[in-house]
Amino acid sequence: MGSHVPTTIVNMPTVLRIGAYRFYFYSHEPNEPSHIHIDRDNLSAKFWLEPVPLVWYPRLLAATPEQREKWQVCGGGYGIHWEEIDEDLSTEGLLRGAPAPKSSFQG
Repeated sequence: MGSHVPTTIVNMPTVLRIGAYRFYFYSHEPNEPSHIHIDRDNLSAKFWLEPVPLVWYPRLLAATPEQREKWQVCGGGYGIHWEEIDEDLSTEGLLRGAPAPKSSFQG
């Protein structure tokens, strides 16, 4: 006879909702790098989070911590916008770990 391990479904706190997408962290996955779960309907994806240098984003680097905290989702979830520092970054680029495009910004 095999042993039976009960399955427990735990509702983890949602950290962000964009349309039908739910973003959350799950803390009981000890052998995996930091990651975020994203669910939509009956589908789920997991994205590993890798730190990126703030120097890749000169406007964010030059901003105060308070200015960096004042962001909003834009473009239907396809971007993030910081009004005070006039910065827009695509969620696709952030997930790929791509530096901000070269600009005329002179911090």
